[in-house]
Amino acid sequence: MKPTDFAKCVSEYFSVYLPGQRGLSANTIRSYRDTFCLLLEFCRTEKSIKIEKLSLAQFNKELIEDYLSWLDKIRGCSASTRNQRLSAIHAFCRYLMSESPEILLSCQQMLSIKLKKCPKPQICFLSADEVGAILSKPDCSEKYGRRDLTILCLLYDTGARVSELINIRVKDVRFDHFPVVKLTGKGQKTRSVPLMSKTAEHLKNYIIENRLDSHEAADHYLFTNHQNRQLTRAGITYILQKYSSGSKITPHIL
Repeated sequence: MKPTDFAKCVSEYFSVYLPGQRGLSANTIRSYRDTFCLLLEFCRTEKSIKIEKLSLAQFNKELIEDYLSWLDKIRGCSASTRNQRLSAIHAFCRYLMSESPEILLSCQQMLSIKLKKCPKPQICFLSADEVGAILSKPDCSEKYGRRDLTILCLLYDTGARVSELINIRVKDVRFDHFPVVKLTGKGQKTRSVPLMSKTAEHLKNYIIENRLDSHEAADHYLFTNHQNRQLTRAGITYILQKYSSGSKITPHIL
């Protein structure tokens, strides 16, 4: 079967453009992919369009508006989720404008679809006493208790996202001149964050205890689980909930 122009553009977009030229994270690409999976499901079930025959000519403002309405009324998506899906469509339209200029007008029409207004989420935070209570809970007489305390201090001190924290390698921590950690975030953008003396002390002790202070360990992940594998997002969530006394604590709140 001969591939359609839509299939070619989508494949190139996800396999080459997003990871290669844009350098987006796996999580962002996964979110974009989910948007298109739902779009294809909508085309198949609601529009009776065979996915293998979907063309760029059919990818237009009317289709996207109907898709957004389907997300609202049938899927029951919130305004923020609907906006997230539309933003992914807009990003693809901007890509198409340079790759397929013959549909420039259609792309501009889709870009004119506006995001929904939605209430700003309430910003939650912890008091100094609440932070102190959390940091006092890990059992520092036990190896993984000391690891958990180091993780909590680092999250609090740096404001790191979970993805930034779990991707820290030993070489990203420096103690010369002044303590600093290099964090790699969305789009592979890096930032160096200075550390408070107490956090640096916990980190230095953790690195020595786990024999990560050798040249051979420089590329190892800083934080690992009981199987000596890189900690996952779920692992960090478990650690946060373990010491939060039932309250839902996230890295952003901390």
